[in-house]
Amino acid sequence: MKTTTWIRWLAPVLALCACSSPTKSGAETSAADTLLAELAKLEGQAFEGRLLVNQPQGADDPFVGQRLVAHVRKVEKDRVEVPFHVGEDHSRTWVITRTDSGLRLKHDHRHRDGSEDELTQYGGDTATAGTATRQEFPADRHSVDLFERTGRHVSIPNVWAFELEPGRRLVYELARPGRLLRVEFDLTRTVPTPPAPWGH
Repeated sequence: MKTTTWIRWLAPVLALCACSSPTKSGAETSAADTLLAELAKLEGQAFEGRLLVNQPQGADDPFVGQRLVAHVRKVEKDRVEVPFHVGEDHSRTWVITRTDSGLRLKHDHRHRDGSEDELTQYGGDTATAGTATRQEFPADRHSVDLFERTGRHVSIPNVWAFELEPGRRLVYELARPGRLLRVEFDLTRTVPTPPAPWGH
């Protein structure tokens, strides 16, 4: 009788502990949601950037000598669109969306007439929990197929990343063997809103 009473008392305690234990899924949700929420708070604001790292730098590098501006243009539930303006080139938009397991990054590339570029909608999903200030996106299957189809095999191991330190800086990164690009945007001051990206 004594043992039965002890078990009856202990059962709900064990159940409560099991329910309240942190899970990997919960950690992923927290980090992804925090970064996306902080990015969403910047809606409508534009920030100037600078090249932190650009290796190797080719003769026809599109970023060198250009004004770089990120504009948090559109925020919806679980989705943020950030056009990345390179001088007078308004073809690039980063699209970050929430998934069941983390975040997804896609690069929306358009021509001046709004039509999609041959190289567009590439990116990937987060494969790890990441942190509230850094999320990484290895190339997904769609991107690998696209790179193979267009002869850009060097891009297959691409890993993109965003780093966000609220009130300080936003960093966009592209990394693969032999290539590293890091662009830092100063969040301490805004710049005039750039024109709408092509096709948007």
